[in-house]
Amino acid sequence: MKISIIGVGTVGSAVATAVKNTGLVHEIVLFDRDGVRARAAAEDLGHAAAFGFDVKISAVSNYRGIRGSDIVIISAGANQKPGQTRTDLLQNNAEVVRDIVPRVMANVDPKHVILILVTNPLDVMVMLAQSLSKLPPSRVIGTGTMLDTARLRTILSRGLDVSPQSIQSYVLGEHGDSSVIDWSGVTVGGLQLDDFCHQAKIPMTDATRETIEYRVRNAAYEIIRGRGATWDGIGAAVSDLLRCIINDEHRILTVSVVGGTGAHTVAASLPRVIGSDGVIMTLNPKMSSAESAGLRRSCKIIQKNFSKI
Repeated sequence: MKISIIGVGTVGSAVATAVKNTGLVHEIVLFDRDGVRARAAAEDLGHAAAFGFDVKISAVSNYRGIRGSDIVIISAGANQKPGQTRTDLLQNNAEVVRDIVPRVMANVDPKHVILILVTNPLDVMVMLAQSLSKLPPSRVIGTGTMLDTARLRTILSRGLDVSPQSIQSYVLGEHGDSSVIDWSGVTVGGLQLDDFCHQAKIPMTDATRETIEYRVRNAAYEIIRGRGATWDGIGAAVSDLLRCIINDEHRILTVSVVGGTGAHTVAASLPRVIGSDGVIMTLNPKMSSAESAGLRRSCKIIQKNFSKI
């Protein structure tokens, strides 16, 4: 399995490290317009590989070097700075993706390659990359709300004093400020959230839910304020998605792909079954009327931002 990563800044480097640590790939190619940075990253990661899995790691300055890639991860573009939203990156990163995708497609096999998008604003970049690549939507995948969902499960686990692995919950819609928590579908150990809280004698009031929603949506801003950028979480999300694809796990992840028809075609996160061919099936979770309305609003925001580029 050959993986290429386009863009080796803070996020791209974290993604490369996480991918290497899966032990599932035999070759990682790092491409960055700054060749010195790409070579330094490849050298450093190559030294790290000596302590673990045997992975060939190289840096290239020409897109020909990605030929033979099974999966291409696009992490290039500007990252959020303190005070910025993901949407603030829209125009600059759209130009980056417009430059990258045609060059990638000229050097990969369109019959089987899968593109994974990390660049923000994520959902809009997925729509742009799918349009430019002409690949089936099932093979142009954004990490979507995987990280938002992980944040929700982590916050819930701390409040409920159970492992995140015992919590089933999803954040849907935009990977951004309009994301929607599917409270109707939250289960803990197979119990509906309210049933679990009743048995555990843990209050779950409307105010508590609002606080959790705020913390989930603002987690990235807090991290960026404290350390300048987020990278560990997204690196782990990409490696988890990669594992699901390589192992054909048919696991359900909240990734973002283009879906819908006509004017309603948009990339947004829903629970989706992931396997070796990318997205196999999209699920429509049971939601309250308020949650469904929130998801529709979120999709409209994504579509409006896409129309700006």
